[in-house]
Amino acid sequence: MVMANPTLLLQSFFFFFLLPCLSSSCPEYQKQALLQFKSSILPIDSSFHTLHSWNSSSSNCCLWDMVTCSSPSNSNSTSTSSVVIALHLLGLSAHPMPSNLLAPLFLIRSLRVLDLSWNSINGQIPALGFGNLSNLVHLDLSMNSINGSIPLQLVQLKKLQYLDLGSNRLSGELPEEIGNLTKLQQLSLRRNKFSNGIPSSILHLKELEELDLSDNALSMEIPSDIGNLSNLSFLSLGKNKLTGGVPASMQKLNKLKSLYLEGNLLTGEIPFWLFDFKDLQDLYLGGSNLTWNNNMKVVPKCRLLGLSLRSCGLQGDIPEWISTQTNLSLLDLSMNELHGPFPQWLAEFHFLSYLLLSHNKLSGSLPTALFRSSQLLDILALSHNNFSGELPKNIGDLGSLGFLMLDGNNFSGPIPQSISQISSLLFLDLSRNRLSGNIFPVFYLQANLWYADFSSNQFSGEVPTTFPLSIETLALGGNKFSGALPANLTKLRNLQCLELQDNNISGELPNSLLQISHLGVLNLRNNSLQGSIPKTLSNLQNLQILDLSSNNLTGEIPIEFVNHLTGMTPNLTSQTSGFSVGITISSYFFTFEFAINALIVNWKKYKQGLSSHNIDMYFLLDLSNNQLSSEIPASLGALKALKMLNLSFNKLFGKIPASLGDLQNVEGLDLSNNKLSGPIPFAFTKLQQLTTLDVSNNKLTGRIPIGGQMNTMADPNFYANNSGLCGFQIRVPCPGDLPPAPKLQEHDNKKEPWILLEAMGIGYPVGFLLTIGIIFLAGYFNPSPPSNSRRRLRHHPHRLITQRI
Repeated sequence: MVMANPTLLLQSFFFFFLLPCLSSSCPEYQKQALLQFKSSILPIDSSFHTLHSWNSSSSNCCLWDMVTCSSPSNSNSTSTSSVVIALHLLGLSAHPMPSNLLAPLFLIRSLRVLDLSWNSINGQIPALGFGNLSNLVHLDLSMNSINGSIPLQLVQLKKLQYLDLGSNRLSGELPEEIGNLTKLQQLSLRRNKFSNGIPSSILHLKELEELDLSDNALSMEIPSDIGNLSNLSFLSLGKNKLTGGVPASMQKLNKLKSLYLEGNLLTGEIPFWLFDFKDLQDLYLGGSNLTWNNNMKVVPKCRLLGLSLRSCGLQGDIPEWISTQTNLSLLDLSMNELHGPFPQWLAEFHFLSYLLLSHNKLSGSLPTALFRSSQLLDILALSHNNFSGELPKNIGDLGSLGFLMLDGNNFSGPIPQSISQISSLLFLDLSRNRLSGNIFPVFYLQANLWYADFSSNQFSGEVPTTFPLSIETLALGGNKFSGALPANLTKLRNLQCLELQDNNISGELPNSLLQISHLGVLNLRNNSLQGSIPKTLSNLQNLQILDLSSNNLTGEIPIEFVNHLTGMTPNLTSQTSGFSVGITISSYFFTFEFAINALIVNWKKYKQGLSSHNIDMYFLLDLSNNQLSSEIPASLGALKALKMLNLSFNKLFGKIPASLGDLQNVEGLDLSNNKLSGPIPFAFTKLQQLTTLDVSNNKLTGRIPIGGQMNTMADPNFYANNSGLCGFQIRVPCPGDLPPAPKLQEHDNKKEPWILLEAMGIGYPVGFLLTIGIIFLAGYFNPSPPSNSRRRLRHHPHRLITQRI
């Protein structure tokens, strides 16, 4: 066999393929269009290093980065020059880019491929501009901030084979004209805000191989004839509001490899013919409202890589047929009614990366095979089951583990020391078990662990500090830790959340706490701390939640303490609002969301959990149930981000500062059980967010303010044992609410002469007229008196006088 000469082959390639492109240049108008586009976006971000080759001194734009030209032989033009056919402009900048800046690109009508993904483009899709690009075959606008609807000009590009508008802010209905794109092979509209139903015209896209409409607000039923799209291998309709059942026509999708229907409002049973697709690899039905028929026997013909049946009503043992799916990389059976032990066959799966069995009733101990070194597990979620016994001592052999969630079970005994050897461990939750011991694992200082929750167990001894420097959240509450706060706790300088509530910690608050400068949450509630609140605590400028309640703290509330808590002032909340410990693990095919255990605080008179996903929205200061004795500093009114302020059950005295009326976001204010005196400030009527106010058991006096939310603070119990208070809120009238008696009497006396004169003025004329009338009537009906009538009149002189009058 004669070997070809490599040099000769290279020369042939150069002359026949590269030389035509190098000898020909792009049209001048296309070069100028590209330069105009570059100049229009430079003011947005001057660091467009990816476009450094785009300059006027280079005559041939076909040699520029991100630009692809056709060879002259492939050009439709009779000219010998090349034309620009592809622009790969993804990821130019993270700064917002208005969509109207794309206008120069629409002059290049020879474009067949245009990739503008990952550019933070905002505004609407330029309808007329894209209407010019009638030769487009591939268009990618994904991962931007484009809003508005899909313009009709876009769905008239009949040569399109690939269209990706995913991960934007597009809204409205999907246009019926989308059925005009009959050459489409891949269509992705995922992660937008499209609503209403899936248009029936989508069934005209017979060449479609991949369809992704997930993560929108689409409603109504899945088109009943969707099975007519016989070339579909990838179908993702998850995270919508679709109703109805799984269409029977899907049985015709013989090429189907991936089906995603999770997170919908579907009804009916899961069709068992889904397991007859021989090429099926991914089946995600979790959280879709579909139910599993526990009486049916499944004999799958597929070899699944991913299976999600979360919240599908599975009962009994973990289904035995899953043991045949040994290639599984992801298995999610959480939130069902499964019970029984952890299957040995499942522990021996070699390719599992994500195993989610939380919120079931599984019991027994964990098999040691689950933690063998050959395992590939990255996420192991077994929370909220009935597992018991000690944790396997070889748990540290699972070197690939990143997330371990065993909370809410009945595990007992000590934490295996080997757990500290998992160098990839990021997240560890062992809370709400019966674990005990006074010796904690010693983690490598340079390990990657950033969240550790050991709360609500039976650990004892001193507060442990053997954690890596990377730790950000450390929850040790609800145990039996005792002694003083250790000085070397300050080495954990990346801590953002420290929970030590409900222990037996004693001693004074150390000044060294200020060295943990990133703290956003400090919870020391219900311990035995003594002494005063150190002024240096005010240096924790990122604090959003500070709970020192139910201790034995004495002294005053330091003015410095409240003057520097800038994390609770509105002008800096934007800097601290990033503190959130909710977890979302996401890829194109899989999203795993779970909330970290809620932070329990006294909120509006009740114990309440603050959700980890939006804990950055809460601002709380609780110093209640101590022995603090001072006036309330007026500077507390500067903490305008506060939503809850609790100073109850102390020995505070003096007047309530009017500045507390400046706490514009406060929802709960508790000043009860102190020695406060004077009135309730009228400034409280400015507290528009107030829903709970308690000032009971003080020495307050005066009228309870009227106006704003104060009109709704009408529970008398919250004002009880303040003998000097009055107001409609407690149904006790204030002295000024009734007219004074002396003023009313004086006013009546002044009216009497006027009334008498008025009566006389009316009475005399009326009396005169009545007299005349009587005389007239008497004369009309009576005859002339007899002769002896004069004698009779002498005996009645008054009668005669009366008649004269």
